[in-house]
Amino acid sequence: MENFSRIPITKVLDNETSNLSQAVDTSEGHSVFSQTEHNIVAAYLITAGVISLLSNIVVLAMFVKFKELRTATNAIIINLAFTDIGVSGIGYPMSAASDIHGSWKFGYNGCQIYAALNIFFGMASIGLLTVVAIDRYFTICRPDIGQQMTSHTYASLIGAAWINAIFWSTMPILGWASYAPDPTGATCTVNWRNNDSSFVSYTMSVIAVNFVIPLLVMFYCYYNVSHTMKRYTSSNCLENINMDWSDQLAVTKMSIVMIVMFLVAWSPYSIVCLWASFGDPQRIPAPMAIIAPLFAKSSTFYNPCIYVIANKKFRRAIMAMIRCQTRQEITINNLMPMTISQLPLTQ
Repeated sequence: MENFSRIPITKVLDNETSNLSQAVDTSEGHSVFSQTEHNIVAAYLITAGVISLLSNIVVLAMFVKFKELRTATNAIIINLAFTDIGVSGIGYPMSAASDIHGSWKFGYNGCQIYAALNIFFGMASIGLLTVVAIDRYFTICRPDIGQQMTSHTYASLIGAAWINAIFWSTMPILGWASYAPDPTGATCTVNWRNNDSSFVSYTMSVIAVNFVIPLLVMFYCYYNVSHTMKRYTSSNCLENINMDWSDQLAVTKMSIVMIVMFLVAWSPYSIVCLWASFGDPQRIPAPMAIIAPLFAKSSTFYNPCIYVIANKKFRRAIMAMIRCQTRQEITINNLMPMTISQLPLTQ
């Protein structure tokens, strides 16, 4: 009787120990990558993080030095720079350290904080880009409304983008879906390997509210902006418009490039989430699982490049800073009348 009872108890203990170790492996995010592959990813993250952090700090310093650039429209760009600094200053270092370590090294709480912050800054970015599109629409297509927009109006739109980001980034912590290490084991994100009803409903809601709807708004705004600009150009009535048309054109081009690049960056991540929602998460290739979030993070360091390439005023200001020129040695603004979105934020 003693032998009969001892054997099952031993087996039960062995099974419990095995299950516990499997749970620990899952919670810690057992990596499917070799250490060499982790080191390559870490090198990329460190390089991209340094470039992103320094370039976005230069952008913020530009707005500090040249108060002429602190306009309502550029307030949105300033907030975008803060989202980029958030990812490059927090997300990149934690992920790079984990890759060097070979697995996630900041524990459960660190995983929750890291994933929430990355989702938070990502959702804030797309919300702010939507605000940029709305600004371009009202400034160019509906100047009657655009001229009535004050700094308080812009502050409300920017605040709405941040509040939306807070909501969606905290939901997995509160129980709607969850955060967990990804298959590489070195970064944390929405736990798409557990594609239950909670994950599917959360993912579909995020994609609808923070991807599809912003895309539709941006498409509507920029389609009308493009149509309006063509109409003004073809009718040769630009001289009757009370705004610096070349400046508006430059800002609009810059905004469109930023949005296109943002979509390029976040589309792979959306595809992975959709695949996990309606397919078998275990069939998602490991390289795709790591490339998707890396693509999403890449928007943090190419935005400053877009500012320099697509906007003449930004280019002048940044080059002046690099050359250590004084404000008196460079002219940022011209003498054309400005719309409300171009006026300094003094209200």
